[in-house]
Amino acid sequence: MEASSENQLQVIGAGFGRTGTLSMRAALRLLGLGPVHHMFEVVKNPEQSADWSIALDDSSVLRDLLANYRSAVDWPTCYFWRELMDMYPDAKVILTHRDPKAWYKSIHNTIYRLLTAKSPDMPSEQVTMAKRIVMDNTFDGRLGEEDYAIEVFEKHNALVKATVPAERLLVFDVREGWQPLCDFLEVPVPDEPFPNTNSTEELIGHFKKK
Repeated sequence: MEASSENQLQVIGAGFGRTGTLSMRAALRLLGLGPVHHMFEVVKNPEQSADWSIALDDSSVLRDLLANYRSAVDWPTCYFWRELMDMYPDAKVILTHRDPKAWYKSIHNTIYRLLTAKSPDMPSEQVTMAKRIVMDNTFDGRLGEEDYAIEVFEKHNALVKATVPAERLLVFDVREGWQPLCDFLEVPVPDEPFPNTNSTEELIGHFKKK
């Protein structure tokens, strides 16, 4: 992939959370395409929460939000994939995906559990933002309904595939490893194994209040 300004977003992750996005974050860092935005960045920088909510009404704030990142994956980024691909016409789009049933089991045991807990492990400002973007705007408040959530998941994936020009899009299962990713990004394959992280336990641990 041709080098560009560090302040120019080069990779847009269109895949929903729980499709290997944390492994993708680690992989992009190893490929020299960091910093990488991921929901964990909002946890570390709670002041971002309000701005991501503002982006629902004014997508122009995305440029400032992502100004210091070369790649962005996971929520909230994947909700804004269309706005970002227009904003950054040279950026490539990666749609991470996995088996829908396995995806739902994973998201139900992690994100749904975190956002519906009576005493959430996430600070309130992050919970408010995530509920608005993930629970309400993405799943219409029906993330707890397996069939409906999977329908949303599959429609999202189909829309990305139908919208993004083929030369800009990689549909990627992280189990495929380095080769298709590196071929797409036109970078050498690293010597080390492809990252494998973000089990259910790891994710819950990341969101525990300090």
